[in-house]
Order: sequence, then structure tokens, then C-alpha cells
Amino acid sequence: MRRHIAAIRESGPGPATGPTRRRPARGALAAAAVLAVVTGCTAQAADLPSSGADGKPGGSPPVARSSPPAPRPTPTVEPTRQASPDATPERTREKTAEPTPTPSAAPPEVLLARGSQGVKVRRLQARLAQIGWFHTAPTGVYGRLTAAAVEGFQGRRGLPVTGDTDTVTWQRLLGMTTRPTEAELTGKPADKPQPKLDPRCTTGRVMCVSKTSRTLSWVVNGTVRASMDVRFGSEYTPTREGVFSVFLKSKDHVSSLYDTPMPYAMFFSGGQAVHYSSDFAASGYNGASHGCVNVRDRKAVAALFSEVRDGDKVVIHW
Repeated sequence: MRRHIAAIRESGPGPATGPTRRRPARGALAAAAVLAVVTGCTAQAADLPSSGADGKPGGSPPVARSSPPAPRPTPTVEPTRQASPDATPERTREKTAEPTPTPSAAPPEVLLARGSQGVKVRRLQARLAQIGWFHTAPTGVYGRLTAAAVEGFQGRRGLPVTGDTDTVTWQRLLGMTTRPTEAELTGKPADKPQPKLDPRCTTGRVMCVSKTSRTLSWVVNGTVRASMDVRFGSEYTPTREGVFSVFLKSKDHVSSLYDTPMPYAMFFSGGQAVHYSSDFAASGYNGASHGCVNVRDRKAVAALFSEVRDGDKVVIHW
């Protein structure tokens, strides 16, 4: 028994009974791994050591050749720009620049206030009268009535309500009014020329509306009983021209199409009517209607509403 064991030790392991798969040499695996990393791909079968048909190595394991490293691109050197001695790089300026404090907006300058007197106050009062905020003849004295008119004007336009006429208030008023005439400055409405009547307005009871003078005249048998400023629709929603008649009066009407109030509405053509407009009173001719004849003097149109009857004529002309 001992002799048999010794013989085995001396002779080494016997021949394999079948094909034996041997592990590749450690150096070969390392070389394959290096090749895989260099090429960026997974190691393929050709990169592993080959074996013979009997399972033994078919020669020395192939030596993996390391791919030479890809040449690094040579950076393109841009020509150096000659900077002026006082020039500072952008990054340096960002770090060293001191933050510039933002100046606070200065309050508007007050031009006229309580106690002011003179022609400038008279012009202010005349312009306020043009848009229905000053209801007496200009006096040239900035008193309680003038301050109240300015406060109303400021509040309607979202300005600080101070009662003083500052630069912002004055510029807004200039944009909504025209230069006062001598008659307006002196408070003599009789000197204001009356609009020329269209021949169709000289008989019967007529609301005679002129697009040229932008006025509505209430005329009874050729006599003008009242006149008021009006505005019309835009070019996309024009006010119709021609001869119509009032077919519906609605004192507290609200538009079902635009959901806006139309007080003292007097309908003459479809959905178009003569009515009071708070927007006209606030914005003047900066805006437009959707086709109606807007009146900005609420008292005047209320008085007109009480006199006009169904069937009265409406003439709209140039």
C-alpha cells in the first residue's frame, strides 16, 4: 500500500479522463483587462489564452499588447489680445466691483396746491371742467372745490389722492383734455360755438349726433335744448350712421354681451344705444365704445333720458 502511494507521488497525476479546462495564466487575464479598458470594449474570446484539442495550452499565452495612449489634442492658442493698461479682466471686475445702490424714486413735484392763485389754476380748473370734475366757472383760486375735484380725478385713475396737482396728475390731465379756450377760461359757455345741425334734425324731436364735433344735441322743432360731449365705437365696432328711432329705454341697463353697466340707455339700432359711460368720464377720448354713443356727463344724460320718448328720432351723421 505504501509503495503504491509513493509511486503515485513520484509519477504525478495520471492522464485526464476527459478534456480539462485550465485557467488562463494570471498575467494573460491582466493583459486582457488592460486591453479592454484601453479600447473601451468588453474582452472578446480572442483575447484569452488558446487551448489545444487535448485541453492543454497550445503554446505560450499570447502577450496582450497595450494600445498606445491616444495623443492628447494640442490646445489651440489664441493670439493674445493687447489689453490697455487700465483694462481689468471680467472676473476680477466682478469680484472687486462695489454694488451700486439703487436710488429711490423721487416723489412727484407738486405744481399747484391749496392756496395757489393765478392763470395756472384757472387752466387747471378749465381742464377739470372739460371732463366733468369742476362744475363752476374757473376762479383762479385753488380752494376747497378745486382740491375736491383733483382728489376725485386722482382716485378714479389710481393715483395717490392728495388734492394737490403734482407732475403725474398734471400729465395725466393733459393727456385727457384739450387746451382751454378763452371762453372756457372765463366761464362763458355762451361763447362756445354751437354745432351745426344736420337738415334731418330740424323737425320733430331728435337726438342729433355729430361725429365731427363729437356732440349730441337734443333738438325739438329746430331748437337746441341741450348739448353734451359724446364718443363712439372704434374702427372694429363702429357706431352706425343714419336715421333711427328710439325703441327701448332702460334706466339701469347692464350689457348682456360685455357685462358692463349702461345707465340711462336709449336703444336706437340693435344693441347700440345712447347711454352714460363711467369709462368715458374717467378716460376721456383715450378709449372707445363697442358701438354705442357714450355720454360722460351723468346729470345731462339723466335729464335727456327723462325727456326722450319711444319713437323719437335719432340722427347720426358726420
